[in-house]
Amino acid sequence: MWQDIRLLNATANALLGLLALAILGSALWWVVHRPLFTLREVRLEGPEHSTLRHVSPSTVRGTALPQIKGNFFTADLEQVRVAFESVPWVRRAAVRREWPNKLVVVIEEHKPLGTWGEDGRLVSVQGDLFTANLDEAEEEGDLPEFSGPAGSEREVVARYRDFGQWLAPVELTPEAVQLSSRYAWSVRLSNGMNVELGREENRETLKARVERLVQIYPQLVARLQDRIENVDMRYPSGMALQVAGLKIAPETKKK
Repeated sequence: MWQDIRLLNATANALLGLLALAILGSALWWVVHRPLFTLREVRLEGPEHSTLRHVSPSTVRGTALPQIKGNFFTADLEQVRVAFESVPWVRRAAVRREWPNKLVVVIEEHKPLGTWGEDGRLVSVQGDLFTANLDEAEEEGDLPEFSGPAGSEREVVARYRDFGQWLAPVELTPEAVQLSSRYAWSVRLSNGMNVELGREENRETLKARVERLVQIYPQLVARLQDRIENVDMRYPSGMALQVAGLKIAPETKKK
């Protein structure tokens, strides 16, 4: 072996290569762990540099920042993203590094549409459930109320928008939308009137029932004014009215 010059040269070159890699690795480790790269700032931004409305620095300091480990090079950006998405009001977070010692977190906040159920949760305009301070959510006025079976949030939000469009001709807006455990719909309107709409048999069922109410509503108001408490639209060719001190129902069977 010691007389094989080619083998000796190859072995020496391999050892020199390993030594060079070890020195390079040590140098990189030394550079990476310099105080220069200790995280000095975590900057919060809204999408396209918009101002954040509900996510405050104090909340971030108490919830997300303690979960950030490492420095500019070693911080796990996925873990940082998950930490920020656990903060109230945060719908989505995107994280990037900014040389030499900063992280930039772009936050998309939930936009509250209404309250959900009786446990204090909120539902966003996208139909996502989240937990946040109700007083903050209602800074601009009371929110509509929604409820329904688990997993029906997006469907309820979509129907809320439909009801708003269908009721626009009589200048009424839905203030509460409920989908029961039997998947029957009911709506409380801005005039305090409750409307029972029943199950959605097909895509046109609810729209047809609301349109029937819209057609007759001016006559109802002219005769009964604001005394109407409940309207049951589940009858195929009529409706049942509950007026303060009086109940009027058709003979036909409701669905």
